[in-house]
Amino acid sequence: MELSESVQKGLQSLADATFFDMKTFSVFIEVAFRSLLSAHADRSVLDQPEFKRLDQKLLKHCHTAATTCILEGVKQNADKSTISACLEDVGFDAERTEVFYTTYQKCRSDLETLLSSLGRCPPHINDVSWRLEYCIKNGHVHKVNEPSYLISLNVENANNGGSSEDLHFSCTMEQLQVANVLLQPIWNVGRSISWIRSFHRKAVIVFDIQF
Repeated sequence: MELSESVQKGLQSLADATFFDMKTFSVFIEVAFRSLLSAHADRSVLDQPEFKRLDQKLLKHCHTAATTCILEGVKQNADKSTISACLEDVGFDAERTEVFYTTYQKCRSDLETLLSSLGRCPPHINDVSWRLEYCIKNGHVHKVNEPSYLISLNVENANNGGSSEDLHFSCTMEQLQVANVLLQPIWNVGRSISWIRSFHRKAVIVFDIQF
């Protein structure tokens, strides 16, 4: 699998025992897969006791990298040897690779169903609007005190008779910057809006949009 440099760096941090011991790593992998499959996932998905000591910027970067790798593997129908080779290239040892692949196999069918439900013809963006909000506390009543952007996309869906719909999501400036780096190659081949739809529906932390 071909992954961007930013994704590879995120996975390299995830492979580093200095940041993620095996217990923290195992919890993180479960959270990454759950965030893709949960209809109600939000930024609080990373509010786990095991992650308290981690730098939040690093944590979000690793989450973005892991979910991108997961979706790329499902999209390419990657087998164990492909997944293992990809993870070993970024520094995963055998134990971490096995934890990742075991969870991948457990969730694979549901992820394939999710991706297949998105349609084959990517929606076309007609309009984009945004506004700034300030988040004081999250769903766990933890202080956040950070700005976020509410993004609205008006898209035309060729799979549904050309009807239009509005997609809404929120993200931080850091998430937009990460998305800009990750999604540049996808925009070049005209596939990004399919990922916007996928990530929006399941509230993954990274969102595929470029202004």
